Amino acid sequence: VQRALCIQQFRGCVWTAERLCCSATLSAVAFIFHILTDNFTTRLPRAGETILGQKFFIGFGGKGANQCVQSARLGAKTSLICKVGKDSFGNDYVANLKKNGVSTAFVGQTADAVTGTASIIVNSEGQNVIVIVPGANLLLSSEDLKRASDIICKAKVAVCQLEITPAVSLEALKMARASGVKTLFNPAPALADLDPEFYTHSDIFCCNETEAEILTGIPVGNLEDTEKVGRLLLERGCKLVIVTLGAEGCMMISVEEPIPKHVPAEKVRAVDTTGAGDSFVGALAFYLAHYPELPVEEMVRKCNYIASVSVQASGTQSSYPYRKDLPQDLF
Repeated sequence: VQRALCIQQFRGCVWTAERLCCSATLSAVAFIFHILTDNFTTRLPRAGETILGQKFFIGFGGKGANQCVQSARLGAKTSLICKVGKDSFGNDYVANLKKNGVSTAFVGQTADAVTGTASIIVNSEGQNVIVIVPGANLLLSSEDLKRASDIICKAKVAVCQLEITPAVSLEALKMARASGVKTLFNPAPALADLDPEFYTHSDIFCCNETEAEILTGIPVGNLEDTEKVGRLLLERGCKLVIVTLGAEGCMMISVEEPIPKHVPAEKVRAVDTTGAGDSFVGALAFYLAHYPELPVEEMVRKCNYIASVSVQASGTQSSYPYRKDLPQDLF
């Protein structure tokens, strides 16, 4: 039995995603999500400016949910622990999860808050700006984590973020580590004053260049800057650091291999980069659980490829590839 657990959280919601290769136990993926509204325009507006858009649609996303769905599309069985509102968005989201093969047995609907949402504006180059309203996500608590402890502690990989209360995210990491579960931490959104325990409880610390700059105070403008960031994060207690660099791929550095490595990405024309980082993290959790014998550098190359596929289509989850549509040498 192999399990990959993604604990993705959004300010009070945890979802645990546990991947199994046999049906002895129900697999579960835990993560948080919000509804997405995408507006497409030629450029991003300046402060106080009104501009005309070209296209609008409502989709599904949220970092934890995105990562869970990408893992599921690669073959992971997933289930969800979270809260959504008793509203049309919440109903639609539950239906979307089921459509993607995610168990909704632990999805609670509440009348005390609306379903969390994110409004996204995307320009013609695929760049975006995002505003998030957490809503019902804030109502998931530490007690929900404890109720999901059996899932978390029996996983192969636990993935946490900062889209819920940091203390709850750290608690999830500690629960996983105490049970011998490999931890993958995605510090998004980044906090300049991140609790030092996040570094020491992360087997793999995966952030993008913007998050790396916020965490370390080091401006990231080139690969040399990224290498400085990686070394500093190792000094803070991380075992393996991966800094994603968008179209430039990734930089990785570890305690075991302290010489930084640049892993380039496929060169593609980006249509919409929204959620590409989540595609990468979801794929990485999948490979860590199902192909643990692979060198991490090879996993990262495969994740780069999968994320590069996602940016060639509009939307977030709607752009994520299925296993059947990917080259079979990825598996």
